[in-house]
Amino acid sequence: MPDTNTSIEIRNVYKIFGRHPERHIDAVRTGGMGKAELLEKHNHVLGLNNVSLDIEAGHIQVIMGLSGSGKSTLIRHINRLIEPTAGEVIVEGTDVRALKPKALRNFRRASTAMVFQKFALLPHRTVIGNVVFGLEIKGVSRAEQMAEARRWINRVGLAGFEDRYPSQLSGGMQQRVGLARALANDAPILLMDEAFSALDPLIRVDMQTILLDLQAEVRKTIVFITHDLDEALRIGDRVAIMQDGELVQQGKPEDIVLSPATSYVEDFVRQVNRGRVVKVGALAKSVSGPPAALRVPGSLSLADAALRLVEARLSFADVTDDNGAVVGRVGLDDVVRTLARSAGEEAASEAIASEEPPTRLAG
Repeated sequence: MPDTNTSIEIRNVYKIFGRHPERHIDAVRTGGMGKAELLEKHNHVLGLNNVSLDIEAGHIQVIMGLSGSGKSTLIRHINRLIEPTAGEVIVEGTDVRALKPKALRNFRRASTAMVFQKFALLPHRTVIGNVVFGLEIKGVSRAEQMAEARRWINRVGLAGFEDRYPSQLSGGMQQRVGLARALANDAPILLMDEAFSALDPLIRVDMQTILLDLQAEVRKTIVFITHDLDEALRIGDRVAIMQDGELVQQGKPEDIVLSPATSYVEDFVRQVNRGRVVKVGALAKSVSGPPAALRVPGSLSLADAALRLVEARLSFADVTDDNGAVVGRVGLDDVVRTLARSAGEEAASEAIASEEPPTRLAG
């Protein structure tokens, strides 16, 4: 039985691109043939190699990797835009591979919505005409179409632009239309394939903020594809990293940053500002005895936790969960060591931990 908290189950999925993938699946699955050998010997491309991933309902799952890693191939298996060569894809208890054409069309309309990198807006339709498009296909009444469309147009900050055409909008505004269209369909699963990658950096950050604000309200299951680690760490509840068709590591953002599983992942996270990404709850350790003089929420960033400890002139604090219950304790020395990146910083961290705290630590 599937876990009731799991929205999407991807089980041992393989994808081979070529004329006769079925002839080579056993060589890959049981014979250990890799991507380079498959291409050289048989002129077939190994897109996905034994990928398994559980995606939790109501959370943002980021899948990231470099070009050719298989991340976009994987997301297209969820709504069966791509057929797997082997493996299972279970979405909210439904075996997607087993769906007949009519049932598959209904599944795509009712269960998933997709936001693309290239916006995919209909150029001959206005903003509101694009947003109602999916509702028209569903056969929703015109009054309900317009009410839902206006609601989501307002939520993504496009009120007043309902009658504009895509050619009259900036790239960021066009992507807001795409997001409003997906949300208007009210599908429980939102698939976003490099949705913000074509946007300028400032607009991209703005769209990330909009997505996080909307997610706090609607709590969709979102699968978000990106090649940008900063984006992945900012928006993802969990992050999965792919390389050459394989899933090489998955976990919470702070797990990825603090414990990279491979040199490939380590190269990704080397320049990450841990002070912003890692939460103090990740360093909390069990402790007994009297309570500390300071409590900090586990969701607090390491940089902010360090500042609070320094300002209070304390060497440790109790860490609390979302309900205010103490779940552990964190020391200033552990926080500073985690923030340190170079040998010089490590030496400085030891001095800070053993001497009187400074008045401020850079975040």
